[in-house]
Amino acid sequence: MAGVMNASSTRQDLSGIFWMLTAGLCFVAVNGTVRWLGQALPAAEAAFLRFVFGLIFLIPALLPALRRGFAPRLWGLFALRGGLHIIAVILWFYAMARITVAEVTAIGFLNPIIVTVGAALLMGERLSWRRGLAIVVALMGAMIVLRPGLRVLEGGHIAQLGAAVAFGASYLVAKRLSEQVPPAVVVAMMSLTVCIGLAPIAAANWVPPTMLQCAVLACTAFFATAAHYAMTRAFVAAPLTVTQPVVFLQLIWASLLGVLVFAEPVDMWVLVGGGVMIGAISYITWREAKQRRGIVTPPPDLAKQI
Repeated sequence: MAGVMNASSTRQDLSGIFWMLTAGLCFVAVNGTVRWLGQALPAAEAAFLRFVFGLIFLIPALLPALRRGFAPRLWGLFALRGGLHIIAVILWFYAMARITVAEVTAIGFLNPIIVTVGAALLMGERLSWRRGLAIVVALMGAMIVLRPGLRVLEGGHIAQLGAAVAFGASYLVAKRLSEQVPPAVVVAMMSLTVCIGLAPIAAANWVPPTMLQCAVLACTAFFATAAHYAMTRAFVAAPLTVTQPVVFLQLIWASLLGVLVFAEPVDMWVLVGGGVMIGAISYITWREAKQRRGIVTPPPDLAKQI
């Protein structure tokens, strides 16, 4: 009987790893499609089109929720999250067009760290000394990636740091919303509010997109949706302690994409710093899973809603 249970657990772990690998490749595809667009379209317009296409996939969850309606307080939280996400995605699209795919990916690993700190400061969640030490290690990893003082930080680096902070704040609001409405509705309403908020910003500096650019952004939306689905399947199949370390492979895939497709140089410091950050995040995740006190740092599917 024990052997059968061990074999079943192994199969589930392998299934979780498979789905996490799939999610990572899809997220890298998201980065690649946006990187391919480069600066051909303004960041706000590209982000707007991406969310318009993405909203199509979320209509089944969105329409019933709108028919039922929400309390005024929930509408306020939806609007707040939409505003934060608007800032985040504009900065992310801006950074994606100006720095390497690997750098954007590595700096993005700061999202769950920012959420952990924010949850402790704003929501009263306990921050143990071990978790605090892991946060310090993760920030050291970010410094390895950025290397301020040893090289000139470009606008893309600053934008991605700003995006990480804005995404983190957005996920904190999402955490509060998820306690009151289903997760699918949280994501759907985020997409709707972002589309509405981005529309006038995009219109102010609109550049008529080509059919090819629209097709690429539709692919971006498809890969993002597929990544969220695969991530959810991974969490169902296996514990976070099994799937979380696989996230580091996203940095490997991103580096390979940058080198092979966009002729970007390999920066070993980005890989090292990203590895340090993922190690710290994995430790935080392991501690939270062990203590079973609920999720403080959101799983990577929340930290990748782009």
